[in-house]
Amino acid sequence: MVPVLAEMRIQGLGVIEDALLEFHPGFTVVTGETGAGKTMVVTGLHLLSGGRAEASKVRVGTNKATVEGRFILVGAENAKGIVEDSGADVDEDGSVIALRSVAADGRSRAHLGGRSVPVGVLSDLSEQLLAVHGQNDQLRLLRPSEQRDVIDRFAGVAVADPLAAYREVREDWLAVVNELNERTSRSRELAQQADMLKLGLSEIEAVNPEPGEDNELTEKIKRMAAVDELRESAAGAQAAVSGAADGDPDVVSALALIAEARRRVSSSEDPILRDMEPRLAEAAVLLSDVGTELTGYLDGLDADPALLEKVLARQADLKRLTRKYAADVDGVLAWAEDARARLSTMDTSEEALAALADRRDELAAELAEHAATLSAARALAATELAEAITSEMAGLAMGQAEIEVTVQRRPAEANDPYALKVFDTMVHAGTDGVDEVELLLRAHNGAPSLPVHKAASGGELSRVMLAIEVVLAHADTTPTLVFDEVDAGVGGRAAVEIGRRLARLARSHQVLVVTHLPQVAAFADQHLVVDKGTSGGITRSGVRVLEQSERVIELARMLAGMESTETGRAHAEELLAVAEADKSVPESWKESPTRTGKKKGATAGKRGK
Repeated sequence: MVPVLAEMRIQGLGVIEDALLEFHPGFTVVTGETGAGKTMVVTGLHLLSGGRAEASKVRVGTNKATVEGRFILVGAENAKGIVEDSGADVDEDGSVIALRSVAADGRSRAHLGGRSVPVGVLSDLSEQLLAVHGQNDQLRLLRPSEQRDVIDRFAGVAVADPLAAYREVREDWLAVVNELNERTSRSRELAQQADMLKLGLSEIEAVNPEPGEDNELTEKIKRMAAVDELRESAAGAQAAVSGAADGDPDVVSALALIAEARRRVSSSEDPILRDMEPRLAEAAVLLSDVGTELTGYLDGLDADPALLEKVLARQADLKRLTRKYAADVDGVLAWAEDARARLSTMDTSEEALAALADRRDELAAELAEHAATLSAARALAATELAEAITSEMAGLAMGQAEIEVTVQRRPAEANDPYALKVFDTMVHAGTDGVDEVELLLRAHNGAPSLPVHKAASGGELSRVMLAIEVVLAHADTTPTLVFDEVDAGVGGRAAVEIGRRLARLARSHQVLVVTHLPQVAAFADQHLVVDKGTSGGITRSGVRVLEQSERVIELARMLAGMESTETGRAHAEELLAVAEADKSVPESWKESPTRTGKKKGATAGKRGK
């Protein structure tokens, strides 16, 4: 068993009121009349994949739309990890249920394994399990900015590894370039700021404050200002504890009273009284300590006006700092630490700028090597990609057509901040490298190579895009591939070949296809049809699996509405017979596309030789 989307239930989405879709692990096709709701199947998959939720997709008259999918995760360890990291559990049979709901007011909720999760979790899970290819994806692939991604996807780690190394060095290079530019262009401004910081540090270092010193001085000044009152209080307390300093017998001390109490209880014959003596001894020790501390406190009290003036002067020095730099001394010390750190980045001396320039040049040389390696990897992948696409087109009734994939370095423009010298040429070092990639099509022998969208007709463009999708799908490890009417504008023999290739693709992937072509539908392992009906003025659509006899009728309908004619049904039966015969032939007996197609057509300009 391999990872697959086993089933999907759609409720209240567009014209679909309630439908359960069970998918074949191989090739499942979805058909139906125009407007029946085929696109809602793909919309449901997009929602299940964490796509954008639109209130307009909610069925009229319902509170919300829900899409529920059951995925089999056997062998999909990365997907299992995402499920477990979200706090959900995989069922004993290796499956997990994902659910997405969209309320009529546009609010969206996501659940995985019975637990509420962020929508992003469904998106992460779908990246491991689903790849949806539609007409919008075709149009996107026509943009030059996206064609580099085609090569990168096709090449896999052969490009991913050097690209990661390139990006890491580029980040360091840009940091040094930006710092050097800032120091050079703002040298005067930075020098002025550095002078101000140095002046502040000099002032702070001259005072040399200690942490918490301002609070300590405030308390000390309070004591010195009230020295007479404090001495009177302390002396009275000392006399009460230890006795009068002049030995006045009329002043009875607490220590003398406790001594008398100890004498009386210790001489008693009652054991209860004698047991109190140790506690009185402890009290005597405690009072003795207090008396000693009071003596030290009295000795430390100083009413010296000169000392008070000195302490007040120190406090004034600290207040000058706190007025300028922070609310208290601790804040002043923090400012000084930050200032020293800032000064380390403001060195605009010739030596500092030269050191930065040397580091910039070292990183630029290293980055150029990574860029050249990345370009070479893409050039090699471009050759293989062009051969593979050309081979696929040969089987789609475009035998004379040939694809070229060019890889060229993008020249740096004047004053380009990302200019980099690679093999004596200044190029633009972007996030994804220095390469520009373009897909060119030579429609027939003797025709010029032109951008794909200019060289191909509408039908040819669909076939070229499908060939690209099939090639990328073979290089894709995603187990389930969804194709949404990528066969638009195609018919006849080419349509049969499309069906044949999708069937071959289903040998290694689960393939879901929404199509209007009977030639494609005939190759499916399972045929789902979206039926539309009207009751009470309300349109409803449902999805059902077709039996073999029903498939004949549906294919005949797709053949220009010929389901009611013997000719149409005979043609449909013939299509099914051809498809079944083709699928029954072992893959090893079939001629490989790479042998029937052309093995040329890729060029890579300026590959860094």
